[in-house]
Amino acid sequence: MLKSKKSDVVASLQEKLGRAECQILTDFKGLKVGEFTQLRRELKEAGGELAVVKNTLLRLATDEAIRPALENYLVGPTALVLAYKDPVEIAKIVSKYAKDKPDNFKLKAGVLGQAVLTDKDLLELAKLPSREILLAKLLGVLQGIPTALVSVLAGIPRKLLYTLKALEEKRASEQSQ
Repeated sequence: MLKSKKSDVVASLQEKLGRAECQILTDFKGLKVGEFTQLRRELKEAGGELAVVKNTLLRLATDEAIRPALENYLVGPTALVLAYKDPVEIAKIVSKYAKDKPDNFKLKAGVLGQAVLTDKDLLELAKLPSREILLAKLLGVLQGIPTALVSVLAGIPRKLLYTLKALEEKRASEQSQ
């Protein structure tokens, strides 16, 4: 490959890595073309991308802070999975493939923000609920706080009214005697 072509590929990779919320390195040895195409399609629908990259070009494109941590994983054929939208959804897709085809598709490592993830970390990430479910749970919690606050605040005047009503009834019963 020509040096100018390499620099273009590295620049393109750096741009993609910069846009991605999560990057996952996989080994795809023995994966059939149809399976690979299906995986690409699923990732694209979920807001991700799959690219086969040379390890040397990926080394040049990665951030200097995480490059040493990924060095051990940049061996053999490497497919780079990029998650542009929801890292959890992308992790679910690739972990499903790794589970279904353990001999042909393996998770190597990943990067989420500036944290380097092992294959076990990626499997744990895949177990998280989807973004929509987490947002729904957060909304439920946030709605519960004002409701509880209103109930507590309404309880104080209610108790005052009950006390005043009890005093009124007591005085009325004392005057009638």
